[in-house]
Formats: sequence, C-alpha cells, structure tokens
Amino acid sequence: MFEPLQIAPSILSADFAKLGRDVRLVEEAGAGMVHVDVMDGHFVPNLSMGVPVVKCLKRATSLPLDVHLMIDNPLVQLPWFLDAGADSVTLHVEAFDAPEDVHAALRLAREAGARAALSIKPATPPEALAPFLAGVDMVLVMSVEPGFSGQGYIEGSEARVVRVAQLARQAGARPLLQVDGGIGPKTAARVAAAGADVLVCGNAVFGAPDPARALAEIASIGNAARERALAAGADAREAAAEDGCDRAGAASQGVSGAPGAGVPSGAEAQGAAAGRGVPAGAPGPAGRGGRGA
Repeated sequence: MFEPLQIAPSILSADFAKLGRDVRLVEEAGAGMVHVDVMDGHFVPNLSMGVPVVKCLKRATSLPLDVHLMIDNPLVQLPWFLDAGADSVTLHVEAFDAPEDVHAALRLAREAGARAALSIKPATPPEALAPFLAGVDMVLVMSVEPGFSGQGYIEGSEARVVRVAQLARQAGARPLLQVDGGIGPKTAARVAAAGADVLVCGNAVFGAPDPARALAEIASIGNAARERALAAGADAREAAAEDGCDRAGAASQGVSGAPGAGVPSGAEAQGAAAGRGVPAGAPGPAGRGGRGA
C-alpha cells in the first residue's frame, strides 16, 4: 500500500531570528514534522540548540517535534527534552556504552508517550541497529556526518536504507525509515525508492528562494520515485544493497546526480515499504505511532 512521504524540515537551516515564522511557513506548506537538531559540541563538533528552543517551538506549531539528540550523555538529558515537549526523540547507538542503556533510553521515551528512534552515523554498520529494531518506532540513517548543515549526500547511502529495511523485516518490525543529509530535489528519489518514509531537508527547503515550493517539489519527486519503485516489482534487494554499500565505502562523501539516478530497483523499495515498516539486545514491542505520529 502506497503511503506518501513525510518531509521534516530541519530548523538548523532556518532563520533563528524568525524561527516562528519559518516553522509556520513549512507547516502551511505541508511538512509532516519539524526536525530539531540538538548538538552538544562533544558528540559532534558543533553546538546548536537545546531545551528552551523545543519549549518555544511547542507553543509555535501543531506539527510533531522530531528531536535528534547528537549528545554524549543521552540518558541524562533525554528527560529534559521529553518534558519540553518532544514528540519524537532520536538517539545515536554510538552514544551508548552498553545495551542496557539503549533499552533504558527507549523505554523512557515510550513511557513519556514519545516516538522512540535510533540513528547511525555513516561509518556505523546498519547491523548495529539489528538488536533494537523490534523496539523502535523510527530509524534515522545519516547520509552525511552529523554536526553541520549544508553537506553533500554521501554516495551509496540509499543502500544503507535498503539494508535497514531488510533487517527490520527479519526482526518482524515496522519502524519508519528516516534519512538526513544532503536531501533535496537531486537525492530525494534515491532514498525514497530505497524505502525512506521521512526525508529531513534543511538547506534544500529553508535555503530556497521559495521554501514552500521547494518542500512541495521534494515531496513530489520522492513520492513519484516511491510509486515507481513499488510498482516495478522484481526482488533484487540484496544485490543492490551489496553494490550500494561498496560504493558508500569507496566514497566518504559526494553529491548525487540527477533525480532518479542510482535509484534502487522496484522490488527493493517494494520490500522496504511493504515489509515495514555496536551493543546487543532488544527492547519491547515496536510501533509506528507514538505522540504526534
């Protein structure tokens, strides 16, 4: 069954002096959620925003707040963002020292009524997520190194989306698949056809002359690629995943070609969309909802 993509504009690329205006603009343009990048200057080499911004955004928009925590001590700070009104919290598997800490963080998010999500950096194998896929609501695949906006899409990242979808099916899970990094008109088709449900877009939306038009264009391109892939049908997922991962390893960073270039075969995406949906172990039962879903 075809489900339209959600676009999650990242306010890291918005005008901080007019943040309320920019968020209202993308809400009116049809955004599915607002992506909030929280960086602590330790886990990633940048410092961005924190709890006060989340609290203010909660009053400024009815869209779900999708809070991406790029921080060293997620168990300590997670409650702060849940109390501030985060509807979805994304934690990095690389930030935890032990499986039980991942369990605890995911439980804490869900008990607060939020969507619990995990993310991996580009150098982290998708298999690091496998022990936890049965208990997460969303997975964020980074297609750039986290820490700065405006970076180019890393070649082969779409194959990592394919692989996560494959691992989720094996776990009997249906998490939303989110992609963040270098996503715009030239790359939306790649990740959408690979099975992405949510596209995080920063400069491609807020840096465009007409952000509302840019958001609609990215959604249109992504949805068209998603529909084509779902309709195509033949199953070559594993071969494409191997090929794409080889390309990802060979190129540390790069910008993709034209829309639709390098799009995974139809049945890869068909399996990704139809089948959904470091430490070891697995938390409780999965879902796709959570507060604000």
